[in-house]
Formats: sequence, C-alpha cells, structure tokens
Amino acid sequence: MLAQMLQWSFVDTDSEMVAQLGMSITDFVDENGWQAFRNREKAIMIDICKRNMHVVATGGGVAMDVQNVRCMRKNGVIIWLKALPKTITDRLLADEKTQTYRPALTAKGLVEEIEETLLIRNPHYENAMHCSIQTDQLSIHEICNIAVKRLPKEVLQ
Repeated sequence: MLAQMLQWSFVDTDSEMVAQLGMSITDFVDENGWQAFRNREKAIMIDICKRNMHVVATGGGVAMDVQNVRCMRKNGVIIWLKALPKTITDRLLADEKTQTYRPALTAKGLVEEIEETLLIRNPHYENAMHCSIQTDQLSIHEICNIAVKRLPKEVLQ
C-alpha cells in the first residue's frame, strides 16, 4: 500500500529470494543452513539497494547484518514497523505465507521464539532505523500515512 501511495515499485526480499531459489525459504534453510540463507539474503539486499524509488519489505534478520544496514541507510530510509509479541504472533498465524517464508528460528514455541528473537534483534533495529512506527493498534492505511509523513522531503521529490 505504501508503494502505491508513493507511486513507487514494491519488493519483498523474502518473495525475491523464493523466486531466485525456486524453492521455499524453509526448504532452502533445511537443505543449506541459515548461513547460506543469510549469504543469499545479503546478495539480494545489495541488488535491491541499487534500485531507486522502491518500497522494500525485508525479512526480520536483515538488520542483524552491518553491511545490510549500511547499504540500506546509504540508499534509503529505514522505517521500523514495531509490534508487540502478541501482535506479531497473531499476524504470523493469520498469514498463509508464514510456512513458506518464515522457518522456525528455534525449537521453541512461536510466542517464546518471538519474545526471545525480539530481545536479540530490537537493539539492531533501533540502531538501523531512521524512524519507527508502533503498529499494534493501527490499520495498514494509518501506518502508511504515518510513514509518508516521516519520509524526508528530498526522498519524495
């Protein structure tokens, strides 16, 4: 929706990865491991960062890599869409693509995994972002309106 509002292109790094791999992320990670996945993800981010006027949805682990963050900050604006663990859990369970795009990170239950992962990732997200939006009680339209208002004017020209 944000890409439509801005009249830009949209790319989702997970969808891009599935298209390039010809298999699900879950299958790729099962066959090749997380490090191979992160290496492919980094290559995709480098390519995407060369593009102009794109809204990019990244996987949650992208901000864990310093080179990814450096590339994204140099070439765009990073907006962290924040949500409470319960909201994230509800959204994942409602999303039919969860099995394809989001393999389990641990052997723990979903809620515990989300809480643990956020504890590790939140400082990275905080360091990477230009701004954040607390999304728990907001509609997609409201989130996009806030995002547009927070984009620097030079980005919108």
